[in-house]
Amino acid sequence: MQRMKGVDAGFLYMETPTMHMHTVKVTILERTGGFDFDVFLEKVVARLDKLPPFHKRALMDPLHINHPLWIADKDIDPARHIFRVAVPSPGGMAELEKMVGQIISVPLDRSVPLWEMHVCEGLEHGRVAVIAKIHHSVADGNAANNLLGNATAGSGPSGPVPELERTPTGRELLQAALVDGFKQAFLLPALVWRTIAAMVDLVKITKTSAITPPRPILDAPRTSFNGPLGSRRNFATTTLSFDEIRAAKSAHGVTVNDMVLGVVSGALRRWMAARGERPASSLTAGVPVGTDAPSGVPRLEGNRVSNMFTTLATDVEDPRERLLTISKVTAAAKVSHEATGPDMLRDWTEYTPPGIFAAGMRLYSRLRAASWHPAPFNVVVSNVAGPRDELQLGDFRLVDLFSVGPILEGIGLNVTAWSYQNRMNFSVMSCPDLVPDLGPLIAEFAPALQELIDSAPNSSATTKETA
Repeated sequence: MQRMKGVDAGFLYMETPTMHMHTVKVTILERTGGFDFDVFLEKVVARLDKLPPFHKRALMDPLHINHPLWIADKDIDPARHIFRVAVPSPGGMAELEKMVGQIISVPLDRSVPLWEMHVCEGLEHGRVAVIAKIHHSVADGNAANNLLGNATAGSGPSGPVPELERTPTGRELLQAALVDGFKQAFLLPALVWRTIAAMVDLVKITKTSAITPPRPILDAPRTSFNGPLGSRRNFATTTLSFDEIRAAKSAHGVTVNDMVLGVVSGALRRWMAARGERPASSLTAGVPVGTDAPSGVPRLEGNRVSNMFTTLATDVEDPRERLLTISKVTAAAKVSHEATGPDMLRDWTEYTPPGIFAAGMRLYSRLRAASWHPAPFNVVVSNVAGPRDELQLGDFRLVDLFSVGPILEGIGLNVTAWSYQNRMNFSVMSCPDLVPDLGPLIAEFAPALQELIDSAPNSSATTKETA
């Protein structure tokens, strides 16, 4: 048994009937000679020993006074996790995207390990899609990327497979929760002093900086997609050239992350203008930031992530000026983020009161309280560096890969960019109560990238480099 970290447990406490906290990976598979579900199932089951967190379920103490335990007390039952479905004819991306939306609208079963695979047959060209749902408490983007490496034929980091444990009694769970909580209390004074010192440093940086990152809630304009969620989800994706993105980032003198934000900004700006609702002030973004040590052992579970707030500069008309504004503000946000330390928020989440926080989130959702105030920020934008080489699961070739994280109450858009080989796939999740059709938005991503290519210094050279 292992006590769940506060940051991981927080994703469990945040979950409500309308806010599902699982992430989604969609892989497109192809196999010479056609697809055989039984063969595929056999290969997946054979690889489960390479995926240690897939063996553990969350177990809470009876009074909800401490974070849950991860425990491997039962054998994995494939019938509870791996499901076979058919994509409606003609089996194109539109039909697959609709099916993804339906599957991700259902929360995961907490009585078993928090993951599912939905094997979708009937795609064009004899291909098969696997829609994987993984609860955010299990793994963030970087850990999920490493799990993908273990699940395929490529070499990946191996972790010990948990041996089956005895299920503790309610009394044992309560006793362990109290003991662990007592030990944790002794660490609080040092964290308070470290936080005070970090806040003093942050104030100094803010006073001397010419560029100020946007403030949560205060600087986020109200939009139609920032409101209370329903239980349904919709999904759409588009593929852009990673080579073109890298060439444009070099021409503009920015980072790949800046380019991702620039593409999202341009797409949202064009889409909202077409709807007649582009706000006068800029949209803001919450950007998950990985905090893994650069030379650390690849991680297979948990969350090592913090959040950074930045502008999308949607109030700036010129594409290059918009991108450079994003780059400057994001750089300033990174300085502020580093001043508080990447572990500050994670350390404080260890003291989250489970019962109170979870009850508060359920009440917030039930009252649709997200309509009472501006959102903390307008959209979540994530960028995960995926595999550069083609992956395989036995004799199944992984043709493409899409990923997206959850949406939150008041923040009804999540855009996740996940690279695979020489492509970058932008996937969007929303709630149809807020955005009934994601098609018009996803159609603006390619024109938004083209704007940035065309506005780059010596854009003809940029085009030639990517040809």
